[in-house]
Amino acid sequence: MVKSIVKNSKLGPTAQLQTQPTQVVTAAKPAPRPKRTDGLNTREAILDATFRRVASDGYSQLNIREIAREAGVNHALINYHFRNKQQLVLEVLDRANRRLLARQETMYAQPDTVSAKWRKACDFYEEDIRSGFVKLVMELMAASFSDPVLRAGYLPRFLAWRRVVDAAVQDAIAEHGLDLSISAQAISTMIGCFWVGMEAEMALGVAEADGHHQEALGAMLSLLQLMEKRQQPAPVKRKRPPAS
Repeated sequence: MVKSIVKNSKLGPTAQLQTQPTQVVTAAKPAPRPKRTDGLNTREAILDATFRRVASDGYSQLNIREIAREAGVNHALINYHFRNKQQLVLEVLDRANRRLLARQETMYAQPDTVSAKWRKACDFYEEDIRSGFVKLVMELMAASFSDPVLRAGYLPRFLAWRRVVDAAVQDAIAEHGLDLSISAQAISTMIGCFWVGMEAEMALGVAEADGHHQEALGAMLSLLQLMEKRQQPAPVKRKRPPAS
């Protein structure tokens, strides 16, 4: 029966099977996965919520679960993204510092009078009070007195503002050609300590009637304007031609 099948087959007993050449199909490379942004968005939401909580309730009242609730995330994600409470608030400060220090440096680099820059710095200060940044700085300073871990991270970030003031004072002295008996560092220290003291008093609720903060800011503006006026060259009086 097998012979009958072979005989009747179209191929015949000696026919060769024709095989198709094997085509090697290379698997397409998978498209690169888009970078995930949910982790970054989570961090930003946590930092935003932490800033608001410190500005409203203070550092001592900071609660991880409340931050998570306000940020709309699981509280375990806060521990995942930030090692501890100190790192969390320092990153909040870092984010604000990057923007505000750049703002100050840009302003001081403008070709403007010293008095105009002082006035602008006062305007910035009012903005920072309204935004909650001044409250953040004061809260972390107060907490740093009794928290050595926080203090170690807070201090260099705080001193970054002193360096900006140092540079601005040195530029002002050079611009006006002032020959002073005190150093630029001493002047910037007086300015820096004045601002910090004023911020602390205002954070405590010291009223203008007792603190005279706005009066002091205005008085410094007047002194700078007086200095600039005295340095202006006296107008040259034109001689009248002799009467003919």
